[in-house]
Amino acid sequence: MPVTRSAFTDAYARLSEVLPGLGVTELDAAGAFPHGGGWVGAEALAAGGTELESFLAWDDAQVLRDYGQRARPDVVASFGLHRYAWPACLLITVPWFLHRRVPRYPAAQVAYDRGAAGLPLGRMAVRSAGFACLPGDPAAALPGARVVADEEALRAEVRASVAEHLEPVLAGFGPRMRRRGRALWGMATDEVVEGLWYVAHLFGEQERARHELELLLPGATKPYVGDAAFRELTGPDGEPLHTRDRASCCMFYTLRPEDTCATCPRTCDADRVNKLLATAG
Repeated sequence: MPVTRSAFTDAYARLSEVLPGLGVTELDAAGAFPHGGGWVGAEALAAGGTELESFLAWDDAQVLRDYGQRARPDVVASFGLHRYAWPACLLITVPWFLHRRVPRYPAAQVAYDRGAAGLPLGRMAVRSAGFACLPGDPAAALPGARVVADEEALRAEVRASVAEHLEPVLAGFGPRMRRRGRALWGMATDEVVEGLWYVAHLFGEQERARHELELLLPGATKPYVGDAAFRELTGPDGEPLHTRDRASCCMFYTLRPEDTCATCPRTCDADRVNKLLATAG
């Protein structure tokens, strides 16, 4: 599996420093994507056939093992999509956030092994189909570079790149999730925002990430649903607590209705405050 050093290598190295449970391998033009074991191509997931079925069997078994009950098939599919889309979005948003470079990864150019030993988030193998950057970036001289005018143009590239990758994947998962259109893109919106927001916290740049994500998703940026949806709550001692309102529901409430996440649409603000304080502690 020949690898390459690219305009994104430093960003992925930084990502692995703060999130060692996720590995990213960049392939050169001659590098073949890995097969066998736990590897599956994003294009195969998008096809919605037997490889997606095998992929979701992992989620089905995990739910039964951890919660002692089976989840509905649509819930299993929702969990599976989340566990793929969360790291897949980081492939695009992290190089943008750190270095203002936006790679393109059509579904045919990404493979994922969720069961990699010692890596709870798994590992991804990728081959870039080019990238966008700003004027003055030294990477503009590299093969595949495309210079765009300004920050807003680069944000448009982020939105387009994520959509290009996720659209076929959503089509593959959608029938099993019993969701279509707006509901699927609401989930995609949440993966973009919450993935980068979480990783930026590990970078020590969560405040900048909130600002950047609000500019990236200001609303009315179809196919995405709504805006970044950040807001601030107040703790018992007057401390600010940051949260957001998800555009979608991960369906975890079907397993543990009393244990929803702090950004769940079903969680009231009082419960959000308690959850955020518990996490901070």
